[in-house]
Amino acid sequence: MLHLQSESQARWLRQVDEHLEEILIDHAHCEHKAAASAMSLFGSYVDCQELTQEMTTIIAEELEHFQMVLDLLKRRGIRFRKIRPGDYGRKLNLLMRPNEPDRAVDRLLIAGLIEARSCERFKLLKDYVSDPELANFYGSLFESEARHHTTYVRLARHFQDPETVRLRLDELSAAEAAIIDVGHELPRMHS
Repeated sequence: MLHLQSESQARWLRQVDEHLEEILIDHAHCEHKAAASAMSLFGSYVDCQELTQEMTTIIAEELEHFQMVLDLLKRRGIRFRKIRPGDYGRKLNLLMRPNEPDRAVDRLLIAGLIEARSCERFKLLKDYVSDPELANFYGSLFESEARHHTTYVRLARHFQDPETVRLRLDELSAAEAAIIDVGHELPRMHS
């Protein structure tokens, strides 16, 4: 369902143990970036009615999640602040082909893979953390991230045939797995 070709490594859970505050702050930034990405897709492909309708829903949900993470940070006495981003998203975006309709397909599939990885990480956090508030919080986000992933993949089929989209999703998923397997020294939601 999630089209991921790898699972998160124990290395990432060690980062969670050692730098939970940074992971939580980065999560807020990820929700903001997800809303901004959906807004950009909306603007770029405004002629696709189904895409604009779906992006409107996703934007609202991502902004709601952003506020939920901000509220969580506030309850925990953690100041939301700018932090240096990891390179996960940048590396994925370097794989994007420049010409349409390939670019539209890649933008949607990359957004879908980011949602899939978030979904996988949220489930890991739900099952891993001993803090009941965090476990419940991450469990509550799992379903919407999975739905966003499915939506992005489905929308890519508006721009190319299903088999072409499937093959490109396999390629991008393999590249995503390689990026996540290398990881990043910064403790981030997608490090």
